[in-house]
Amino acid sequence: MPHPSTPAVCNTARRLFTAGLATTLMSAGLLAAGSASAQSYPSKPIEWVVPYPAGGGTDVLARTLAESMSRTLGQPIVINNKPGAATSIGAAYVAEAKADGYTLLSADTATLAANPFLYRKLPYDAEKSFAPIGLTVRFPLILAVNPQVPAKDLKEFTAWAKAQQSGPNGANYGSPGAGSPHHLATALFAQQTQLTLTHVPYRGAAPAIQDVVGGQIPFMFVDTAAGKAFLESGKLKPIGVASDRRVRGFNTVPTLNEQGLKGFEAYAWQGVVVPAGTPAPVVAKLHKALHDAFNDDNVKARLIALGLEAIQSTPEEMAAYAAAERAKWGPVIKAANITVE
Repeated sequence: MPHPSTPAVCNTARRLFTAGLATTLMSAGLLAAGSASAQSYPSKPIEWVVPYPAGGGTDVLARTLAESMSRTLGQPIVINNKPGAATSIGAAYVAEAKADGYTLLSADTATLAANPFLYRKLPYDAEKSFAPIGLTVRFPLILAVNPQVPAKDLKEFTAWAKAQQSGPNGANYGSPGAGSPHHLATALFAQQTQLTLTHVPYRGAAPAIQDVVGGQIPFMFVDTAAGKAFLESGKLKPIGVASDRRVRGFNTVPTLNEQGLKGFEAYAWQGVVVPAGTPAPVVAKLHKALHDAFNDDNVKARLIALGLEAIQSTPEEMAAYAAAERAKWGPVIKAANITVE
């Protein structure tokens, strides 16, 4: 065996040291480049994907937040509407984007909680494809009926609904679409009240609400953003709020929980995510910009006008919230046998 001081051993040691030093310097260079990239972020416009059509509540919210965040970040944020397949088209686009912080997604109940149970195969992974930036808002839901329905509270409504049952069918109800938060809320409501109800899906909240107002269907859960004007004008009659507390602007409407439906709670909620693997410093910058936006007076006024509740969170809190929502709605979807394929 060669002695530790022989030329062969010394040459080997020298080669290993040189290779190790090169690897160390290369790693340091990559880290420095990554750090410099994060420090200079953002250096170009940011794309914000909204998986719904322009003009809807999600779109208006994204544009409102983007305007404020762009001032903080010093770069334009451009909204790109990619609707379809219960947000899956837009979500897949962002999941496949470069993880550099230049592609954001408005992610909601459907994207992160319901779709894994509604679709046999998704083009993204609700748990692994994204890095959360933070929650943004909740859309409170209100059980609302056509004014001709002879009920003013939960007790009278459930009595009326039971009287409508005929064989396997029950009272019709509307929703903005199969698998929407409004649909899931009604499925949970039916399970907890042991009512038989028949779902009539629509292509969006507006036509569903119009048919409740017109008497074609008797009731639905409406979100405050879409239903606010109809509730305030008396064209829809509120029965109860699906939140854990009463809703601003509708303080006289008790929660369903207050009326005896213990533990009932359902919301439409939203947050912002980026592709998984986005550098932590970039996520932190985006989170700060999002957090600061909620202190913007223009944003506050817009949220009030839309009837939305701000629910700021850390990225970690958003991840935990989405996981809890999957655990909640998965069994509801399976029990109601809801699919969208």
